[in-house]
Amino acid sequence: MVFTSSVFLFLFLPIFLAVYHLLPSNRRTLWILIASYLFYGWWRIDFLVLFIATTAFTYLVGRGLVAGPKRGRYQGLLLTLGVAGNLATLAYFKYFNFGVESLDSLLVTLGGSPLLAWQVILPIGISFYVFQSVSYLVDIHRGDASGSTRFVDMAAYIALFPQLIAGPIVRFKELAPQLESPVASFSDFSQGSLRFMIGFCKKVLVADMVAPLADAVFSLSQPTAAEAALGALAFAVQLFFDFSGYSDMAIGLARMMGLRLLENFAMPYRSRTITEFWQRWHISLSRWLRDYLYIPLGGNRRGRRRTYVNLMLVMLLGGLWHGAAWTFVLWGAWHGLLLVGERLLRENGRGPRLPRRVAVARTFLFVALGWITFRADGIAGATAMYSGLLGVHGMGISPQLAWQLPSSAVVALAAGCLLIWLPAPAPPPRDSLPAPLPAPAARVATAVIVPVFLLGVLRMVADSFSPFLYFRF
Repeated sequence: MVFTSSVFLFLFLPIFLAVYHLLPSNRRTLWILIASYLFYGWWRIDFLVLFIATTAFTYLVGRGLVAGPKRGRYQGLLLTLGVAGNLATLAYFKYFNFGVESLDSLLVTLGGSPLLAWQVILPIGISFYVFQSVSYLVDIHRGDASGSTRFVDMAAYIALFPQLIAGPIVRFKELAPQLESPVASFSDFSQGSLRFMIGFCKKVLVADMVAPLADAVFSLSQPTAAEAALGALAFAVQLFFDFSGYSDMAIGLARMMGLRLLENFAMPYRSRTITEFWQRWHISLSRWLRDYLYIPLGGNRRGRRRTYVNLMLVMLLGGLWHGAAWTFVLWGAWHGLLLVGERLLRENGRGPRLPRRVAVARTFLFVALGWITFRADGIAGATAMYSGLLGVHGMGISPQLAWQLPSSAVVALAAGCLLIWLPAPAPPPRDSLPAPLPAPAARVATAVIVPVFLLGVLRMVADSFSPFLYFRF
């Protein structure tokens, strides 16, 4: 089930919210868990069984960490078992096909025969709930979280349906106090509804309308320079409005329930450096990689060379987390090299001091170049786009593409660019909760958003179903 579907909007959500607000606060967590399992199981019931089994395994390991000796070998072994079990589950479902295909390619190149292996279906949301499970266990081991004594509380934290499929990735200590007895005021519901509608409009009226343009360009075998540039820009806009729209809806839904989730985006395309970009894009993932990978690897405490190696490793693994394909590995390597390069220049006092607008344009160019590899169906497709940018296949828009350009997609792309780069208030500080709008601003925003939201609902009902891009991860 996805947020931008009729069954969610007109059936699941009204029933869930009605029951939720009728229940006493101490019964709401159980209702969240039941509804979240229904939300997840709507897709495939067998993967719901896997999800519950993974959660139960994590809960039992967490109880062992809480009940056992506070230090020593026992704790280390139990933590290793819990983390390895979760990561092994993720590795099998996400990377088995990739491993077999890579091995097949090597065998064929060496003159051998490919392996006969089964295909593994990727359970939706597994990358996110495995990361939350790992953070739950590591935080207990570090003493950052006390662990839950009730399975319902811990399972509701992992399964919370607003953020189950594509984040934001939340830490247990941030959500557990809120789940003990969630209370939602009228203000919470109002602010949450407004945020949900904003996210819905971003997804349906911008991301989905720009998508045909990006798809048309990336399907060309020999794009021209103008086409490749247009396709890269279109995908950058589509991805931002798709994913930040989902995050807005997740934050808004949680707020309607009286729960606060951290911000996940802070105007990332206005960043002046790649380092700043990763502090504004998918903030919860950047924070997870920092706290559970970069710092345990040594962070920047073991000298410059080790810091550069750690940055590269984190970005390579971050790329592989996004998808089981060499294009994602290359995308991670690209950002790793950019981060290392920026750090090298900064440490040697050679960083260019550019005007803000030039620095923002330069950073966006680097990011958009990376999105080409991220979006392409394979290395050959990415190579075709890069050679197209260099003008190898011509410069202008070809007739092959021109007839595929719907005016609505061009208008949506222009609107998306204006919303991204028009002057706006400064983003909230990193790791902050969403700030409530002042009452007058909220009234104005509601008066503007409600008609646009209704237009989006009409489009959603009329058009075909379009899943969120990050669901595949």
